[in-house]
Amino acid sequence: MNEMAERCQAYETVAQAIRFIRQNARQQPGLEEIAAHIGLSPSHLQRIFSTWAGISPKRFLQYLTREHARSLLRQSHDVLAAAHASGLSGPGRLHDLMIACDAVTPGEVRAHGEGLEITYGFGLTPFGRVIAGTTQRGLCHLHFTTGDDMAIAIAALHDEWPQARLLHDDSALAATIARLFAFGNLREPQQAPLHLLLRGTNFQIKVWEALLRIPGGEIVSYQTLAAMIGNPQAGRAVGTALAQNRIALLIPCHRVIRESGDIGQYRWGSERKNALLAFESASIRHQD
Repeated sequence: MNEMAERCQAYETVAQAIRFIRQNARQQPGLEEIAAHIGLSPSHLQRIFSTWAGISPKRFLQYLTREHARSLLRQSHDVLAAAHASGLSGPGRLHDLMIACDAVTPGEVRAHGEGLEITYGFGLTPFGRVIAGTTQRGLCHLHFTTGDDMAIAIAALHDEWPQARLLHDDSALAATIARLFAFGNLREPQQAPLHLLLRGTNFQIKVWEALLRIPGGEIVSYQTLAAMIGNPQAGRAVGTALAQNRIALLIPCHRVIRESGDIGQYRWGSERKNALLAFESASIRHQD
């Protein structure tokens, strides 16, 4: 088994642990209790976590707590406010990756992808399997999949672009998927900007572009994100826009949580959202 396959498989165990911790947050279960619930020995769970996150379970689980989320929210109010007041986007944008966005035209929206050719493929990541779709104008689709049912994932892509011509080619998307999930290894100057093709209302695209200004390892509330687009009363509408995001990870809707510190909803599962946030937070602070 190669490294990525091993990490992908390890994620399923991590997700089970996250689910148990969330359900028993007030009791703050220890490693032994978590391992017993999953059906593993503490040492085995320790090894799986270390393989997946690069740090110990105890350290990683600290980043799953509501108090940690609240702390990040307090920090983001200051850091993001200062950055945006000076006209700057936040530092450390996802993987230090340059992203260029292009939106489909109203005519293209009405055409439902007619005349568009989308090459799609599946790949393994540290957070489970994904399906990615790309066009000549950029990446238009990136979803985490559930289990091994590829037919459901393909149907979701077809529903979004019903008139487009779909071509299945895993090898054509392999390099792109590897690049997206090669955390911390994308600083090389030869990396070309990654182009995204967005399809949504003007409001939705405005929200998605604002998400790109949230640094990795940081989070904001729905209300703060609404303020970032100049519409502080639009918290509920912002939530709806996040739910319509078609490009996971790169358009980082996982970095938006409730004011209370609760994780909130996520299109691809709250355990995965928790894992993404904790992984980003742990990785950045582990490098400091």
